[in-house]
Amino acid sequence: MRDRLQQCRRVIIKVGTSTLTHPGGHLHLGRMEALVRQIADLHFEGRQVVLVTSGAVGAGLGKLGLAERPHEVAAKQALAAVGQGLLMQRYEGLFGEYGLVVGQVLLTREDLEDEHRRASAAQVMERLLAWGVVPIVNENDTVTSEEIRVGDNDTLSARVAALIGADLLVLLSDVDGLYPADPHIHPGLRPLSVVSPDDDLDGMAGGAGSANGTGGMVTKVAAARICAAHGIPMVLAKGDRPGILRSIMAGEEAGTLFVREG
Repeated sequence: MRDRLQQCRRVIIKVGTSTLTHPGGHLHLGRMEALVRQIADLHFEGRQVVLVTSGAVGAGLGKLGLAERPHEVAAKQALAAVGQGLLMQRYEGLFGEYGLVVGQVLLTREDLEDEHRRASAAQVMERLLAWGVVPIVNENDTVTSEEIRVGDNDTLSARVAALIGADLLVLLSDVDGLYPADPHIHPGLRPLSVVSPDDDLDGMAGGAGSANGTGGMVTKVAAARICAAHGIPMVLAKGDRPGILRSIMAGEEAGTLFVREG
């Protein structure tokens, strides 16, 4: 099954807060550089890559010199307003070193659920990919209230994968994959290599993710099920592992592959 990943041409890569930021919430520039380098390699192999990224709030934290991530919704929205442009500026500079152009795509739940707005978003992303641009997607956190949010970038990335008919979704997180039980309670366990989203995975999913993130294993399993409904495989892997994207796309044993059998 992993050998088939070498043939994937349209790939969505989601990178989470835990990978992109330091424990205090500020952007981890070294990891951003490593991520961009790998995406550039995939691009020059002839693949179309869409990056779904967290990190706007972390960029805002760094710019304003705040010590910790706030809990108040309005404060997080304000930090996203400050940080989103800075995040894109950083990505633009990093991708520019490889001669690549990026395009910002900010989405809300309404953009993905309203028929006309969904079609418009798909057309824009198709045009960007046709031009060789790397679309960089995030939820429009500044204007989106809690009641109408997509809620987490795991779900957002799966819905984007379905929107544009991707061949693969890769979730880069702070875990090596899906474990059969909590590895903190049962040390020595190894992540599962291949699972079906149709299996009973909820007991393995556990609770929330990192302190700075919005998701956890529950949202990753949910993303895998969204992808499976559209025939799209998904890989969950550790974002700070050196060369992780190259390993996944080469069909090597890396992370957990979620794929529906048959």
